[in-house]
Amino acid sequence: MRTAARTGLVAVATALVGAVAAAPSDARTAAPSDVRAFASSGATATWTAAPAAGRPYAYLEGPAGSVLQDTLSLTNPGARPLTVRLSGQGAPVSFAARTVTVPARTRADVPFAVTVTADTPPGEHRGTVRASAAGRELRVDLRLRVSGPRLAALTVEDVHVDTATGALRYTLVNRGTTVLAPHLAVRAEGVLGTVLDRPGRPLPLTLKPGQRATRTEAWPDPPALDSVTVRLTATAEGAAPATARAEASFTSGPALAGAAGSLLLVAGGGGYAVRRRGRSRTQRASAGANT
Repeated sequence: MRTAARTGLVAVATALVGAVAAAPSDARTAAPSDVRAFASSGATATWTAAPAAGRPYAYLEGPAGSVLQDTLSLTNPGARPLTVRLSGQGAPVSFAARTVTVPARTRADVPFAVTVTADTPPGEHRGTVRASAAGRELRVDLRLRVSGPRLAALTVEDVHVDTATGALRYTLVNRGTTVLAPHLAVRAEGVLGTVLDRPGRPLPLTLKPGQRATRTEAWPDPPALDSVTVRLTATAEGAAPATARAEASFTSGPALAGAAGSLLLVAGGGGYAVRRRGRSRTQRASAGANT
């Protein structure tokens, strides 16, 4: 990795992995003889942009919270000055200068910097440095490797059951250092047994480290009259299963009316049986007395 550091300009940009810190202060211009050699070799006089020292891409490596620096070489083999505009895409990049004028038959070396924020997950990250001039754009591949331990950790929190609709609301939290693609399984147990058993399936989202996502799980046919315990189990590759539960009581009006009617029928039937047994005993007693 090539490092360029000069005091001066401080630029801050925000992109995929966070804010960008100070970039070095100026672009260095190579001696015209460097480019004359290129032009005299018979190559077409077309400007170029590439990482310094002729590398195929810019490679930066360091821990989260560090500032990583490199240099972009702009070569103008033409007979006139060339104004080049620089920008970054997919990764946070700051330049010593966003616009650089390269004299004819000259190479300009432009320092740039990337800052990796403290919450950036370890692993490989990609980006692009773009250079535009004279109606043409060149892209330089930027590869960033963030060192550090990889930890996959997922939790399920704030589970709530809407007894009016049966909807299940919950929050997934990525508490590790890697990006997670969670799966979710749902199970509900009522008084008389299982009333919902939905096996684990992938959710249409990914969670970055520290990210939270509140979601709703539909339950189209919840019980009309029951007391249930709902368990949500979330899983992700490399992470231990996370389970959370919630209690809910379903009591719809028609179900209550039906239950009350059933109780009345049972109570009425029981009373009739008691009265019938009482009359039978009375009749037998009377018959015995008459004999």
